[in-house]
Amino acid sequence: MLRKAGIAAFVASAIILASAYSARAQTASADDTARFLAGMPPSSVSPLAPLTRDPAWQQHARYLNSAFGNLDKNQFAKIRAWSSAKLTAPSPVLFYMFSGPDFLYANAFFPNATTYVMAGLEPVGPIPDLMRLPRGSVAEGLRHIERSLSTILTLSFFKTHDMRMTLGASRVSGALPLLYVFLARTGNAIQDVSLIKLDAQGIPQPENTPSAPGMRNAAHGVKIVFAAADGRVRTLYYFGTNIANDGFKVSGFEKFCDRLGTGDAFVKSASYLLHSPNFSDVRNFLLGHTAQVLQDDTSIPVSYFAPDKWQLRPFGRYTGPIAMFARNYQPKLTQLFQKGRAESLDFGLGYQWRVSSSNLLLASRIEPQAINQPGAGSDSESIASKGPDVPPDSAEQAATTPAAGAKKTTSKNGTKNQKLRMAARRPAPFYFPFFFGR
Repeated sequence: MLRKAGIAAFVASAIILASAYSARAQTASADDTARFLAGMPPSSVSPLAPLTRDPAWQQHARYLNSAFGNLDKNQFAKIRAWSSAKLTAPSPVLFYMFSGPDFLYANAFFPNATTYVMAGLEPVGPIPDLMRLPRGSVAEGLRHIERSLSTILTLSFFKTHDMRMTLGASRVSGALPLLYVFLARTGNAIQDVSLIKLDAQGIPQPENTPSAPGMRNAAHGVKIVFAAADGRVRTLYYFGTNIANDGFKVSGFEKFCDRLGTGDAFVKSASYLLHSPNFSDVRNFLLGHTAQVLQDDTSIPVSYFAPDKWQLRPFGRYTGPIAMFARNYQPKLTQLFQKGRAESLDFGLGYQWRVSSSNLLLASRIEPQAINQPGAGSDSESIASKGPDVPPDSAEQAATTPAAGAKKTTSKNGTKNQKLRMAARRPAPFYFPFFFGR
């Protein structure tokens, strides 16, 4: 009898192990994976369904349910209402440069876009296959996702330094898992995911396609096809690539964007990189290929918007940059907000994330038919006349005009002011920003 009982127990154990192995051998769909990572139950037939009984996942689900619930109530419900009232003629294409994996705000402000193009320094990473990971690695990945989301869920932007420390620290790595979370949490169902890279003509190729000779710096990205709650199929492209002047064109990214034609642009929390001559190519592209630009003060300097081509509509309050970017103060933006009867904002975002100090500028092109005409030139070329790549609000003026609230310094012999003027004449350095693109 004991021998029979032992055999029965052995068989039962073998069946359990075989079932577990069978489940591990399966691959969960991209949509189920996204829902699982977002703390939302996958489909009942998904091989991930049994993992939702893990206390680590249940804690993760409670955390994200609370965080996104509060965020939707206090932030995104207001943004959606604002967008519906103010962005009344959106383009089907949205260019979101310096975005990182922030699909969350792109979708909140531009829910009707059918093609989202996003770019940041964060690499895409592999397509998540949770069924092939040890159980402990899944729980670890969930914790790293929570850490990666901490600043955008509270301050509205990512910190590049923090992202580097967290996104590569687990086996659920790269920007793609965060894109999954945002897609799921915004009510979208993923239909297809493919890793891509661009050829010299800006045409997406499968990631495993051999690169053409001489194409050493191709932009690598991901294409995600998804269906929104209204049933419409949309496409999201995210590229982990350098869009400074030494990368924007040679990577094929400029030609890829050009092929999409006219679109809208969204930029926030972009470390004032578009103030720099090192990012003049992407700045000129946005000025020449967009019907609307929605941005905070960290984006294109207001002086680049020619009055005969753009209508500027300020929202919120411009109080100047935070201390670490004080040299990027824009006197003309102050004038615009003071004289342009800035409309109120009931939500905050960006580095000045409090409602009382946040700002947005909506630049709408007066003559949409003139966009991206061959030989027309960019707005920057016609306005920036003080020297190559020098913003009309000159670096000298920006460096010597203090940000709001900054302590004013004086010098009897003018030595300090002279040093500031000399420093302002030097091009702004290229750097990987502490804050980046959200």
